[in-house]
Amino acid sequence: MRVCSIVGARPQFIKAAVVSRELRSVGEEILIHTGQHYDEELSDVFFEELGIPEPDHNLGVKSDTHGRQTAKMIAAIEPIVEDTDPDVLLLYGDTNSTLAGAIVGSKCDVCVAHVEAGLRSYNREMPEEINRVLTDHASDLCFAPSERAVETLAGEGITDGVYWTGDVMYDNILAVRERVATQSTVLEDLGISADEFILATVHRQSNTDQRANLEAILDGLSSASLPVVFPAHPRTVAKLEEYGLWERAADDLEIIEPQGYLDFVRLLDTAERVVTDSGGVQKEAFFLETPCVTLREETEWTETVDCGWNELVGPNTDRIRNALQTDQEPNSNPYPYGDGSAGQRIVSILHQQFDATTPEPELESLTPN
Repeated sequence: MRVCSIVGARPQFIKAAVVSRELRSVGEEILIHTGQHYDEELSDVFFEELGIPEPDHNLGVKSDTHGRQTAKMIAAIEPIVEDTDPDVLLLYGDTNSTLAGAIVGSKCDVCVAHVEAGLRSYNREMPEEINRVLTDHASDLCFAPSERAVETLAGEGITDGVYWTGDVMYDNILAVRERVATQSTVLEDLGISADEFILATVHRQSNTDQRANLEAILDGLSSASLPVVFPAHPRTVAKLEEYGLWERAADDLEIIEPQGYLDFVRLLDTAERVVTDSGGVQKEAFFLETPCVTLREETEWTETVDCGWNELVGPNTDRIRNALQTDQEPNSNPYPYGDGSAGQRIVSILHQQFDATTPEPELESLTPN
């Protein structure tokens, strides 16, 4: 079984780490890094900390408009697929790298498998939403993280090749949480104590590329009664400087460099709560039972809101302020994202499809039937 995995952004590195560990014990993996997140130093840290093998191909595609960036990826991925002739293209999440892989797989008549299928925010203004929808409809195998995602796919007429596998990021949190607590020194390095700070991340274009939204978020964060630790995304730093907000942000927030995965998990695990516009951070906060305030009006991770662990406030100063001042009272944590064996389950399904020459991993299905 030969699998070509495509990644391009840090959240995809985390997801791929889980599956690659399982996959390489039973098959061959060709790893393509598109370079969508092109901070080489930080990418290297993620690969090292998560034990991901060096990519077989690094395409070096950097920032551009969505159309041009996706087109460059398609042009670079296609000849690799033609040359390596994989059984399946394995895609993760909802980035331009994901969509580029789906298009190449469809045009080259290669099986396309999508990890994190069936998620919807129902906001078509989000580029990620378009990527999700198109990728799911181009995929032959859809690996859904939750039962609701399976139902969403069925509602769009996608039922063949759909599997509820659970969420691979939950697998990873379970694998690293204890190691992080003993190995990370980020709290000591920053001089902060557990439960005595708020963690914040802002990177989404709808928040950074509109001055009013970014200023409203800054106003809300500045009102927090606890120190706000803010690993600043390069796009956010550039916009704060462009809008003349950098000095104020530096005065009101504890701005730090973007963190490696282990240190970030430590911060997220020990924060009193997190304020974010990241889908992945919402979900990881849920896994770590850290209350979350989301700087969006909608989320694809609806289960986190239903359970009371996540509050949607948008880029609204008053709503952010109120959310930071109000104690969240989660209803429950029913574990809607599986049992921590999603990576094994995905590889088991691929094995059934493409490889009868090696013993199949034994793993019980999540689905009742």
